[in-house]
Amino acid sequence: MSASSDQSRFSNLRAQAEILDGEDGLRHLRDEFHVPTKADIKRTTLERHPQQQQDRNDPAPADETTTCTYMCGNSLGLQPKRTATRINQYLQTWSTQGVQGHFKPLDDSPLPTWLDADARAAKLMAPIVGAGESEVAVMQTLTANLHLLMSAFYRPDPKGKHKIILESKAFPSDHFAVLSQIRHHGLSPDTSMVTIESPYSEDALITTYDIQSVISKHAADTALILLPGIQYYTGQLLDIPTITAFAHKHDIFIIWDLAHAVGNVPLHLHDWDVDAAAWCTYKYLNGGPGCIGGMFINSRNSLVTTTITDEVPERGYGKRLSGWWGNDKATRFQMETKFHPVKGAAGFQLSNPSILDITSLSASLEVFELAGGLAPLREKSKKLTAFLEQALSVLSEDAKKLFRIITPSDPDQRGAQLSLLLADDLLNPVMKEFEKSGVVVDERKPDVIRVAPAPLYNSFADVVAFAEAFETALLAVRK
Repeated sequence: MSASSDQSRFSNLRAQAEILDGEDGLRHLRDEFHVPTKADIKRTTLERHPQQQQDRNDPAPADETTTCTYMCGNSLGLQPKRTATRINQYLQTWSTQGVQGHFKPLDDSPLPTWLDADARAAKLMAPIVGAGESEVAVMQTLTANLHLLMSAFYRPDPKGKHKIILESKAFPSDHFAVLSQIRHHGLSPDTSMVTIESPYSEDALITTYDIQSVISKHAADTALILLPGIQYYTGQLLDIPTITAFAHKHDIFIIWDLAHAVGNVPLHLHDWDVDAAAWCTYKYLNGGPGCIGGMFINSRNSLVTTTITDEVPERGYGKRLSGWWGNDKATRFQMETKFHPVKGAAGFQLSNPSILDITSLSASLEVFELAGGLAPLREKSKKLTAFLEQALSVLSEDAKKLFRIITPSDPDQRGAQLSLLLADDLLNPVMKEFEKSGVVVDERKPDVIRVAPAPLYNSFADVVAFAEAFETALLAVRK
C-alpha cells in the first residue's frame, strides 16, 4: 500500500473524527480531567528536570503540550481536576477541625461530615448501578467485599447445595476468593467448584446458553454463582438480567463482580432483581488507584425486622461478619457491645471508611452527575467503540494480518473495551513502540492489548491517534 493511500485513509478518519467530536454533546467533560502529555508519561520524575526547563520566551517542545493517547480507563481512570480540590477541602477540615470533622458541618464546604460521607457516596453511586440508596454501600475493596458477601450468603451443605459456579477465565482474585471460601468451609474445590467455559469459542467468549447449561447441569447441588458483568479479558458484556432470572429459577444465589461494568454500561441491579454485587472504583469511576470499593445487596436480602431491645434481636436479620460501622447509626456511639445492623447494605460495613478515599471517589461521581448519568455516556461510548472498530478495519493489510479483535462485534454485548489478540511474540515490542509514541493501553499476557476509549474524557480524535500508532507499531515490529 502506497504512502499516499496511507495518508488518505487516516486523513479520512481524522476528518470524520473532527465531525464526530464537533457533534459530541459531552466533549466539554474532557476538560474536567487531567490528561497527561506525551512528555509526562515518558518522564521519570514528578516534575520536569531543571535542565529541561525552557526559557519562558522559547516555545515548549511538542511533547510538553501534546496530550498522550490514553485508552486505559479499563485499568485506571484518569484523575478528575476536582479531585485535588475536594481532597484539599478534606485536609483543611482535618487541619482546622480535628475530630470535630466527624460531626460538624462547615457552612462554606461542599463536603459532608465524616460521619455521613459514606451515605453521600452511596447516594451518588446508586443511580450508576440502578439501585436504591439503601441497597448500596461504599466500603472496603472489591475482593474484600466479595468475601463479605460470600460469608453472608454462601452457606454450603455438603449433603445438599455446596458448589460455587464461576467462569474458567475469571479474574484471578475471583478464583482465589472462591477457592478460599470453599476451603474455609472444609470442602474441596475438586468437588465444590464448577467452572464455565465455552466448548465452541476459541476466544474465551461464553454465551448465555453456555452459562445456563452449566447451571442446569449442577443446579441440584449449587449454592452460589459468581460471574463478571463484563469479562475483563475479552470485554464481553454478559446478559445480567437473563442469567440472574435463570439462577433464581433454580433457587441459586448469584453475585456479580462489576469491576469492568460499573461506570461503563448502564446497570439496573434492583429492577433486574440481582441478589448482590461488588465492584472497584478506580477504573471507569476514576476514584484513584486502589480506591474504596462498592457493594450492592438487594433490599430483600438486608432486612432488619427486630430492634436492639428485643430479647433475641439477631433473629431479625441475616448472618454476616459484623463491625462497628454496620451498627445502627442511632446507637453506634452509645458504645453498646450488642451488635444490631442498620437496615440495607450499610449494615454489612465493618470499620469506618477512609474519608480520603470517599472524598476522591465522590469528586469523580460529581462528574457523572454533570454528564447526566450513564445513559448519555453509554450512547457516546457505543459510538466511540464502533469508531475504533472502524479505524482498525482500515489499517493496511500487512498490519491486519498481525492481530484480530476477540471482543464481540455486537455493541450490546460489549462495553467500551476492544481486546486485540496479537500474533505470537508481538506484545512486548508493540508496547515498547507505544511508549515511544505516547500511547497508553493495557496489556494482558501473553498476547492481548485491551483498548478502552472512555466517554468521559476520550475523543474520536484519540481513536484515530491510536489507530495510526498501532499500525506504525505493528509494521515496525513484524517479523
